[in-house]
Amino acid sequence: MSGIALALVVFLLMLVAVFLRIPIAAAMGGAGFFGTWYVLGSPAAPMAQLKTLSYETFSNQGLAIVPLFILMGQIATRTGMSAALFRAASDFLGHRKGGVAMASVGACAGFGAICGSSLATASTMGQVALPEMRKRGYSDSLSTGVLAAGGTLGILIPPSVILVIYAIMAEQNIVKMFVAALVPGLLAAAGYMVTVAIYVRVRPGAATAADRVPWAERLRTFGSTWPVIAIFGLTMGGIVGDWNWSKPGAQALFTPNEAAAFGATATALYGLFMGRLDWRGFGDALLETAKATGMIFLILLGAEFFKGFLALTRAPDLMATWVTGQGFEPLIVLSLMLLAYLLFGCVMDSLSMILLTIPIFLPIIEVLDFGMTPEETAIWFGILALIVVEVGLITPPVGMNLFIINGVARDIPIGRTYAGVAPFVLSDLVRVVLLVAFPSLTLWLVGVAVG
Repeated sequence: MSGIALALVVFLLMLVAVFLRIPIAAAMGGAGFFGTWYVLGSPAAPMAQLKTLSYETFSNQGLAIVPLFILMGQIATRTGMSAALFRAASDFLGHRKGGVAMASVGACAGFGAICGSSLATASTMGQVALPEMRKRGYSDSLSTGVLAAGGTLGILIPPSVILVIYAIMAEQNIVKMFVAALVPGLLAAAGYMVTVAIYVRVRPGAATAADRVPWAERLRTFGSTWPVIAIFGLTMGGIVGDWNWSKPGAQALFTPNEAAAFGATATALYGLFMGRLDWRGFGDALLETAKATGMIFLILLGAEFFKGFLALTRAPDLMATWVTGQGFEPLIVLSLMLLAYLLFGCVMDSLSMILLTIPIFLPIIEVLDFGMTPEETAIWFGILALIVVEVGLITPPVGMNLFIINGVARDIPIGRTYAGVAPFVLSDLVRVVLLVAFPSLTLWLVGVAVG
């Protein structure tokens, strides 16, 4: 059996295992273990990997950023920052038709800047914004749809745990990945707001307008968001900015790991000093961080086993050679990959999709000619993949954000949420087309800020 055929068979068996609800870490690790056994004809090699691959994977210092940013997000959900963001956005936008829904998008973007988790953003903002929209007469479909979509900003606007995982797997600079995600993230927020504006014009009864808030009150509530602005500004600015103006090109204030540690510490100190985080809450945040980190690291280990098996079969390299030999248009190949992400998103979570596909897709993308350097191509593809994975979070029938919002609003039939999120899915697809057509939207800020 050829390397490509063997890799395809193992990949399909792994997908079957995933669809049967076997944990993705076990499915990927088992596929890599038994695939390697089959190729080498002995269990000795995969058994030896068990004692070496774990150390090689987890000794990567870049992975320290993962639990730190998760802890930062866990603490942020317990300190009332989401409520302050929503109040400020609502004061500025609430007087417009559909303004509270737009404010929910803005608050989700702000909270995503210190959270890094789509599910946490959707859950937290759902508890804050949903009661307010329902009190003001917003339709169930618009209220739940906008919150499910807004939650996806948590994994696109940096810091993002999935961006860190992609950067490590693709051997790319984490700082450049964070910077590259900023403009697409802001485009996402703007697109969702435009979608709300169109929605309430097509269906005028879906939303109301609140009384205009005086400017003095707006400035007061905006001032209450200073912790989010300060923490995000120092965390991101510290790893990107040149803090020695007398020496242009000097080293940034923080490494990514140091920035993550600073963000988690600053968020915790704010919660403690403001009396919004007690020791029990801090302990719960640590426990949830440990659970999430353990899950991510176990999946990452399974992915490394699967990657090792693919390397033995040489399937990614052979497929890349075959694709280039066929003369396929690069955009056609890219479009098929993005379509595959949309289909996978209906049944899989975002992290699993990234870890499952990057070892196969990225080698093919890197040999295609998009008119960019290999590094630019890898960064651009990573952002595109993340956006399409994000769409999977709000795509029926198994979009995770849909179930998170449904859990917050148990009395609203999930069918209404499906209907309400459809326009936002369309907004995401328009954004994907723009980013594919104009790679500079993703890469321009990287060249300006990082070089």
